[in-house]
Amino acid sequence: MRHTLRTHDGLALHVTTHGREDAPVAVLLAHCWTADEQDWHYQVADLLDRYGHDVRLVTWDARGHGRSEESPLPACTIENLARDLGAVVDTFAPSGRLVLAGHSIGGMTLMALPSVRPDLVARTGGLLFVSTSSGDLGTVTLGLPDVGSTARRALPHVLALRARLLTRRERRRTPSIERIVVNRLLFGEPLRLRDAGLATDQLICCPPATMEGFYRDLMDHDRLAGLAAYDGIPTTVLVGSADRLTPPAHARRLASGIRGARLLVAPGAGHYLTLERSDLVTEHLVEKIEAARRTVLADAARPVR
Repeated sequence: MRHTLRTHDGLALHVTTHGREDAPVAVLLAHCWTADEQDWHYQVADLLDRYGHDVRLVTWDARGHGRSEESPLPACTIENLARDLGAVVDTFAPSGRLVLAGHSIGGMTLMALPSVRPDLVARTGGLLFVSTSSGDLGTVTLGLPDVGSTARRALPHVLALRARLLTRRERRRTPSIERIVVNRLLFGEPLRLRDAGLATDQLICCPPATMEGFYRDLMDHDRLAGLAAYDGIPTTVLVGSADRLTPPAHARRLASGIRGARLLVAPGAGHYLTLERSDLVTEHLVEKIEAARRTVLADAARPVR
């Protein structure tokens, strides 16, 4: 089912739900910057095949992305994404255990959640961080050590300028820069054209404020210290060995911040693991769901005093 949800500051969010609202486990999938809920389309299909309506499955287009309302530039912050996630949980997964997964800025959203909605940490039975970082993004070179920092700073502004000067139809007709960004910076090997095409179209559909506002906030993102709130919760951190945006060193740093977290590096993969290594991501989602389901059964079997 498709829904519209109003955020705390009045923006309309597009939300999609599958499964019954009272399912014992709810899975929430937060997508990558410049993408939309289709970032997780392989995993949604896999989980529906496996669980049907027995698991609540929730995806949404983050503010300023996809079918959600454009966000003013100052409101494009990770903290607001965390507040939006809290509202999505309250409305569409109000009870039961939570399995939270986040890709890139979606993972950073999960990192901001303990400070914004600490009550949801207690309900969390599993965490999956995919191609993301706990901070220090100013050191990322994009694999270009000589001009990496310059290119990193320029790219969001170049893409935003194209979005201001050219219509979406014009950019779809000649997506030269967007294709270069996707093919060379976002994906590893092997590159599947249908996946690169999806990421390219998502990038073309991004409003200028989404590109510039979130980039500015990403450069200030530093949430390593707050990760201890998730200590002891089953957690896996996935990263591609060829990820140029959030390299393996960032994944190791993230995993070190949560007691008991596991790190897995996918050889040859880039930043879009949800598409490039969809089976791997699904496998670890299922692992977290099964652990959460076992916890629910154990709680139900515990005698009431």
